[in-house]
Amino acid sequence: MLVDILKQNSVNVEGCLFDQHARTALAFVTLKSNGEREFMFYRNPSADMLLTEAELNLDLIRRARIFHYGSISLITEPCRSAHIAAMRAAKSAGILCSYDPNVRLPLWPSAQAARDGIMSIWKEADFIKVSDEEVAFLTQGDAHDEKNVLSLWFDGLKLLVVTDGEKGCRYFTKDFKGSLPGYSVNTVDTTGAGDAFVGSLLLNVAKDDSIFYNEAKLREVLQFSNACGAICTTKKGAIPALPTTATALELISKDTN
Repeated sequence: MLVDILKQNSVNVEGCLFDQHARTALAFVTLKSNGEREFMFYRNPSADMLLTEAELNLDLIRRARIFHYGSISLITEPCRSAHIAAMRAAKSAGILCSYDPNVRLPLWPSAQAARDGIMSIWKEADFIKVSDEEVAFLTQGDAHDEKNVLSLWFDGLKLLVVTDGEKGCRYFTKDFKGSLPGYSVNTVDTTGAGDAFVGSLLLNVAKDDSIFYNEAKLREVLQFSNACGAICTTKKGAIPALPTTATALELISKDTN
């Protein structure tokens, strides 16, 4: 069913694998009245946790423009080793490595294990997107204090983006930094907003990676990503709420008029 949904949304499913014995992980999402959510997971063990290095389609990875990953695949073996092997293959092929840690504490043995696991591959990335809540969790400090954000910076990182929910986002490169306001919308469900933001950003990076070095271009791309993230919160669900380019541009033009 899930692979069919990906196909319906024009996603290449060449890399999808099936496990005859394990089940697909389930995430139960509880919505609060303000559209924020809480997660509960059922994976004991689920098929994704059992991915092995031998099962990786390295040719598919090497053909990519960007290799994007989170941190949930680092929690248990054999998936952790598969994740690291895939990341190394991408890096050695000169592919841009993009990291969205996506902290999901209930899945980790402890908060400290989550911090350690997430930071264990931190310096492998070219681009990192974190939420303000994740900055607070990883640094154990105030996410709005720039000193704490910059403690996550390292030489070799091309771009660090911090998403601040409805307030927009902040960006940091080695040559410039700044922020962009978000869009005011009627929020129903924030599930998928971070993915809409980072997916639309990576789409534009894949077209033109000079945005890492050109602040005007980067601001334009982040404005588009802010719009995509905002629109995604106006409907229930993740995939059904994802915007089209046209709806994102419409929100931007409405806001600037």
